[in-house]
Amino acid sequence: MPFKLTWLPDVLMEAGLRVSLVGGWENRGHGDMGQVFGVICHHTAVSNPQRQNMPTLRSLRDGRRASANLSALPGPLAQLGLGRDGTYFVVAAGKAIHAGPGSFRTVSGNSRFIGIEAENEGSLGDFPWPAVQVEAYHRGVAAILKHLGKDASFCCGHKEYAPDRKPDPNLNMTVFREAVTGFINGTTQPTPLIPDEESQPQPGQPGPRPTLRRPMRHELVKVIQAKVGVSADGKFGPRTEAAVRTFQRNHGLVADGIVGPNTWRALDAA
Repeated sequence: MPFKLTWLPDVLMEAGLRVSLVGGWENRGHGDMGQVFGVICHHTAVSNPQRQNMPTLRSLRDGRRASANLSALPGPLAQLGLGRDGTYFVVAAGKAIHAGPGSFRTVSGNSRFIGIEAENEGSLGDFPWPAVQVEAYHRGVAAILKHLGKDASFCCGHKEYAPDRKPDPNLNMTVFREAVTGFINGTTQPTPLIPDEESQPQPGQPGPRPTLRRPMRHELVKVIQAKVGVSADGKFGPRTEAAVRTFQRNHGLVADGIVGPNTWRALDAA
């Protein structure tokens, strides 16, 4: 049976963010969540010299092996992973082991906080963070808190929850909360993460094709549906989105279910 946080993808997508679902996420967790108090922000603190987008995704899903300085932890280790390109990877709808001993505003426990692990080493060599990732962090936290009917004071850094043992994330959390407030109140306008259309017409096309996603209706949706093997009715529904995600995974793209310029090119070549 799916856990409580199955609303996470829709809330993030409604905020205009890129979302990739990790298989089995609806039923993944260490039991279900309690009443969600807020959001804890983390960074992964794993070496990533090639600056890959989200190399820690498997460990967020499956857990951490024991090492000389760390004990093993079973996955999931967070509900959400945030890639360097601003994509949210939805790992779990249930409770994740991310907080540990500590508290924020006298509240503690993994069942009370949604955890977001952002891909960053936490070193001077990986600072400043990619601007697209930082904005996505602000926007994602704002979308979650707005859905919960809470303000920015209900998000914290892991370093605020467990100040004696955690330094993450290496971001100024006062500035972070100010940015979250701007998105909650609508005083800050988000930067489009995916172009609204192709930069120029492709061969055989009368003009640039628009970026299409659920729940749009468009004649070009039929073209997409024919390519991904879904009944072509022109409605970009859940089945079309799922088929697009599968196509994207099979072609080395971010599986966000959105048909933008990169996915259009891959569909053309298929």
